[in-house]
Amino acid sequence: MIDRANRRAWYLYDAGNSAYAAVVLLAVYATYFKDAVVGGALGSFYWGIAVTTATAIVAVIAPILGTLADASGNKKRLLLLFTVMSCVFTASLVSVTTGAIALGMALFILAEVGYRSAQVFYNAFLPEIASEEEMGRVSGNGWAIGSAGGVLCLLIVLVAVRTIGGTLVVRAALVFTAFYFAAFTIPFFRRVKERATHQSLPRGRELVFLPFRRLGQTIRAARTHREFGRFLLAFLLYNEGILMTLSYGAILGATLFAFEQQQIILFMILVQIASVPGAFLPGLAIARIGIRNTLLISLAGLAGGVLWLFFTRSPIAFYAIGAIAGFTLTAVQSVSRATVGLLTPKGRSAEFYGFFAVAGRTSSAVGPAVFGAIVFHVARRLERGGQAATLAEQAAHRYALFSIVGFLLLGGLLLMSVSGKAGRSAPRS
Repeated sequence: MIDRANRRAWYLYDAGNSAYAAVVLLAVYATYFKDAVVGGALGSFYWGIAVTTATAIVAVIAPILGTLADASGNKKRLLLLFTVMSCVFTASLVSVTTGAIALGMALFILAEVGYRSAQVFYNAFLPEIASEEEMGRVSGNGWAIGSAGGVLCLLIVLVAVRTIGGTLVVRAALVFTAFYFAAFTIPFFRRVKERATHQSLPRGRELVFLPFRRLGQTIRAARTHREFGRFLLAFLLYNEGILMTLSYGAILGATLFAFEQQQIILFMILVQIASVPGAFLPGLAIARIGIRNTLLISLAGLAGGVLWLFFTRSPIAFYAIGAIAGFTLTAVQSVSRATVGLLTPKGRSAEFYGFFAVAGRTSSAVGPAVFGAIVFHVARRLERGGQAATLAEQAAHRYALFSIVGFLLLGGLLLMSVSGKAGRSAPRS
């Protein structure tokens, strides 16, 4: 029987980690690092390197930790470890000042590794708190409540920025976000108990080779579960475009429309609000139209919004594009997460979610760096051609948008090979 209190605690954890994403990755630290710590097109380049490095690290460790967690029944302990890691290093970002590029990158990378690694184990609890029939709805609820948590945190930060002003309050907001994240995780760690039986791990060489042996079994299982394999290949590509959009959304507002910190926060609040129906509605649609059609519609909407951004010069249009992005990004992420839960064999949730994570992080370990490299090199070329630095930087960011669209379209094309009924039934082994 499903424990509703456990489910509520799981939702609240999402509210906490969504605050991290909203403040650090999206609205505040991204633009602070790019403009105040580094400056210019070089800031976008270094930001892409930082995001890429963090996701590459997660790509390496996620499947190994996932297999160890399933083998030992320790998903919750690993979730706690990486949650603490993310909160501690998020708070430490207060020490990053102008010119402290290496420190700013290093601390962000550590916070981001903690955040994204924790997601592997958090997501792996989905099959334990929701039945197969409820998984799409529960996943959507998690995204919606998580988005609400992100909005609340951004509103508090916005009030502080408007009231006090200056870069110190921006840095202090990162400390507040760390405590906010930690507070919302407490009900989960106090309430939710892991269903898996705790087992002793082998020692010596057996322990070293266990993750790789289990990972090999996971890869073979993924080949056996063909719909999962096809879905994963598509996810590899369209997730690239998603992370690029998330990583550079605030930077695009600041660069293309000269948005200040308050305007960026308001923009991200709009994105978070729009993500609430994006979490609910597509999750409900899975049972009726299937994962393929649900995802294709969402991806088409996101690609259309990105293309609109290339042509528009209106700040108001940028807000509208943000609403589209908020809805479609959350739709794709929520439905993707639910689909993995539906297609995962019983007793191997952390393992398959770890494999899902390594697929996503391996692909997304490339995209932000590609976007940043395009911006840097195109801006330099335009400046050498006589264009003013500010205009060159703006044009370079616009041209880099086509790299996002390309990944979304390629992912959509591969997704069309997934059965239209995928996500309605779950293969089990």
